[in-house]
Amino acid sequence: MKTLQNQNQKNEISEMLQSALNYDPEIQHQYAIVVPCYNEEKRFAYQEFKSFAQEHPEVLLCLVNDGSKDRTLAVLKGIQTESPSNIVVFDMPQNGGKSEAVRQGMLFVHKNYDSKLIGFLDADLATHPEEWLQMAKYKEAYPKYGAIVGSRIQRLGADINRDDSRSFASKMIKKIIKAILKANFQDTQCGAKIFQRNLVPFLFKNQFETPWLFDVEIFLRLQQKFGKTTLQKGVLEYPLLQWSEIGDSRLKLKDTIKIPLQILGLYYHYQVKRKPKSILKSKQFKVALSSN
Repeated sequence: MKTLQNQNQKNEISEMLQSALNYDPEIQHQYAIVVPCYNEEKRFAYQEFKSFAQEHPEVLLCLVNDGSKDRTLAVLKGIQTESPSNIVVFDMPQNGGKSEAVRQGMLFVHKNYDSKLIGFLDADLATHPEEWLQMAKYKEAYPKYGAIVGSRIQRLGADINRDDSRSFASKMIKKIIKAILKANFQDTQCGAKIFQRNLVPFLFKNQFETPWLFDVEIFLRLQQKFGKTTLQKGVLEYPLLQWSEIGDSRLKLKDTIKIPLQILGLYYHYQVKRKPKSILKSKQFKVALSSN
């Protein structure tokens, strides 16, 4: 008897999953959030994402499995059955890193959905999807801007929790990035960003040169296409109300040491060389840009 019940339960789950995978949404998703996920089985914010999806049918959640080695894919497919109208899972069989997961997710959404504003968010919910949506609506009030980016600025009324032990290195890196971008951005590395639909193909068509500084590359690509004044005139910086440092950071000390060299490599590629060939072919920068 138990065997029959278990089989019936498995069949029901299989039918729900198949229905979710074959779901053809009738709702127009005005916004789309790409969420890169790597080995998130134990810490994935299942209930938070589920509640957000069900409360906001106008927002598409594209959950990208970045070649996870645990049961992350099963977890993502499970939550897809909870809200099949606006949760979709994109599976990358091989791990490509956060930058590649974001890139492929953005292109997937652009190709298959009609969302006007497409962006990304970290799976650890350092920034909550509700605030991402507030960012999107704020950007809509200023249509002349092509993008809006979250900024973790410490100020009265904001609950921004960052690790002070890395503040010196962060300040130095920020100064270098400001010098390269020639723009007074407070925060380029926040994981919450949103772009107008028409910018997605240009910004995400080609692979990024670095695993951790693709946010900076996005700005450099904007400058490369539209000129050095683009960031000041075309991108909004949005001060977040809440942001929390997640202890299990994927960025290790050895990666932090490489960042200045990677920034110089990006400067060479986008503002000196000005050619589409990858700087990974240059022996001079191969070591600097290596993620190993």
